[in-house]
Formats: sequence, structure tokens, C-alpha cells
Amino acid sequence: MSDARQRTLSTSGESLYQVLSLEKGCSHDDIKKSYRKLALRFHPDKNPDNPEAAEKFKELNSAHTVLSDLSRRNIYDSYGSLGLYVAQQFGEDNVNTYFMLSTWWAKGLFLVCGVLTGFYCCCCLCCCCNCCFGKLKPRPTGEGAGPDYVSPEDLEAEILNDPADNVETPIVQQPTNASEKTQLITDGLRRYGDTYT
Repeated sequence: MSDARQRTLSTSGESLYQVLSLEKGCSHDDIKKSYRKLALRFHPDKNPDNPEAAEKFKELNSAHTVLSDLSRRNIYDSYGSLGLYVAQQFGEDNVNTYFMLSTWWAKGLFLVCGVLTGFYCCCCLCCCCNCCFGKLKPRPTGEGAGPDYVSPEDLEAEILNDPADNVETPIVQQPTNASEKTQLITDGLRRYGDTYT
């Protein structure tokens, strides 16, 4: 961020109210009335030869846009134009989190945690120890592998020689008319040893 941009960001949240000639904490109706009055006065169509009026009109529009939106106004009232910049960069929901993490105590807590954990090395050490002690270690392959290992050739031979696959599966036929249906029923009963009456 350039130095000029950094100087324009304030944390007080008062300059937009000054642009509209209002006090901080005024009502929504006051903002609307003041904007209409000043917008008519500085409108570029009423002041065609005055470039300062056009610039003032842009400032009025910008101030009205922020102050008429309730969530943006709350951010501006709490954190100023710096809060609006943070909301634009990280989203309106994350503004409070950003400023909370920017406080001295949050930075101090981060530093203390870093010192206590050996400058955050414990996370790396835990990961390395898990790999070295076998939790994340890859499984061995080939001869002499653990009991869970089955070679692809053995698995293929087991599938081909599986006795459960040699069982004859019955063929289901679909009858096309009533006489075929009767014939299939009698054949089925005779096949399984039942008598047909």
C-alpha cells in the first residue's frame, strides 16, 4: 500500500460525517436529508464551470453510499476508513477478527506460543515422528511383506479357483404366453422333487 493511500485511511470514523455536515451518531433520515440538500447544491449540472463542485459531489456520493448501508456504517463507526478497506479485502464478516488479531495481546500470545513450542517446531516434529515410528510409514511390497500383503498373481489364481464360483446358477426364463408359464412351473416343481397335481 502506498504512503498516500495509508495516510487517507483513518480509524476514527468521522470524516464522512463531516463531508455531509453531520455529527457521528445521527439518524438514517438525517443522513438522507443532508445528502439530498448538499447533492442539489453541488450537482455538476447546476455548476458546469466549477470542477470543485464536481469533486465535492463525488465525495458526497461516496459518503452517502457508506453511511446509508447499515453494516458498512457500523464498520466505519467502529474502525474508520481502515475498517472499510479491511472489509473490502477480507469481507465484512472478518473485520472484527482482523482487528482482534491486530491487538498487542494477540500478537504477544502468538509470540509466547511460538517460544513455548520451540518456534512452532513441535508440529513438524510430530509429523516426522509419526512417519518414522510407522503411523504414516508406507507399507512394504514384494517378498517378505507383512501378513496383509497378497501378490496380484496369487489373488488372480484364488479368484479363478474359487469353489463358490463353480456352483451352477439357475437360468431364469421369461414366459411369453400362458402355456409357457404353466410349462415352466411344472418343470420347476419336477426339478426340485415336488409333485404336480
